[in-house]
Amino acid sequence: MTCGNILPQQRRTQPFSPSALAKWAIVILLIIEVRAFCVRTLFILFSEVFFISKETQQINGEIRDKEIRVISADGEQLGIMSASEALKIAEDNDLDLVKIAPQAKPPVCKIMDYSKYRYEKAKREKENRKNQKQIEMKEIRLSVTIDVGDFNTKVNQAKKFLASGHKLKVSIRLKGRMMTHSDLGIENMKRFAASLEEEANVDKAPKLEGRQILMFLSPKQGK
Repeated sequence: MTCGNILPQQRRTQPFSPSALAKWAIVILLIIEVRAFCVRTLFILFSEVFFISKETQQINGEIRDKEIRVISADGEQLGIMSASEALKIAEDNDLDLVKIAPQAKPPVCKIMDYSKYRYEKAKREKENRKNQKQIEMKEIRLSVTIDVGDFNTKVNQAKKFLASGHKLKVSIRLKGRMMTHSDLGIENMKRFAASLEEEANVDKAPKLEGRQILMFLSPKQGK
């Protein structure tokens, strides 16, 4: 008996063929895609549930708390009672029961005309958006050699912008040899700010930046 017959015969592992490797790669990619799809789907569902719960109010039969604190349509405190008792009071007055403070212990509900409440709320929000000023940054361009007439025109233009609540960027562009007269440009800026001292605050004093002089103004409060 030889040594070769005593030792167990070793199995030779066959390497994967290219076609088998390709199949396994496809399977792995499909698994990754399925997992990614599941994660995206769960995220979308969670987001929808979360935002709906944040934006909507519970009304009438949707309120199922054992105890709630109830406020009447006139603002009177009716005390703590069950949701069914409060709903009956609301229905007897042809009104709705609306949960207005879900985080309170117990939650606070108010009896009201919910349709009227939603209408008035939307009307107020629309009015607030209408009255809200859109603040913009307006630019006024001066020059080193500006004459009195143009200077006064720029001042009046700036006053209109400030009266509308806009901020101002005042600039002077220095070209060629004007770079050597930047001090005159800064003086014009200071004179311009002095002409607006009742209407504007100087947020940033005139300063040479590259080839231009910049100054920033904002309207005074109450103006």
